[in-house]
Amino acid sequence: MELSCKCEYAILALLEIAAHYESGEPLQIREIATQQNIPDRYLEQLLATLKRGGIVKSQRGSKGGYLLTREPRKIILFEILECLEGQEVRACQEDLNFKKVESSLIEEIWQEASHAANLVLQKYTLQDLCEKINSRRQLDIIYYI
Repeated sequence: MELSCKCEYAILALLEIAAHYESGEPLQIREIATQQNIPDRYLEQLLATLKRGGIVKSQRGSKGGYLLTREPRKIILFEILECLEGQEVRACQEDLNFKKVESSLIEEIWQEASHAANLVLQKYTLQDLCEKINSRRQLDIIYYI
């Protein structure tokens, strides 16, 4: 399994928004794009998708921008990826009676791996990632001193 660029950019953008959650101030696309080095137009599309998925909301006006719809600790990674990628892609939908044994076995193993990955993604929230980032930054500061 591989994390797509789309998902990576979306998670980076959401981490940036989550870092400002407590202030209640919306972040503009240009701010997020600059901080996370994401192309503006692509970020705009990603945020529109996340908005349709109920993960972010937008606020209009000169001080407008994007906010999380709920606390970072209540947004799980699986929900984000599902919003962006949709339901997991299934292998051939042929009748199992006509499939080769090898193909059926590969599909079963892929489904097992996908299920395991989904369990891990359901375990972590945006808040968990924010805390891990802060911990690593603290270690970097201590290491460089």
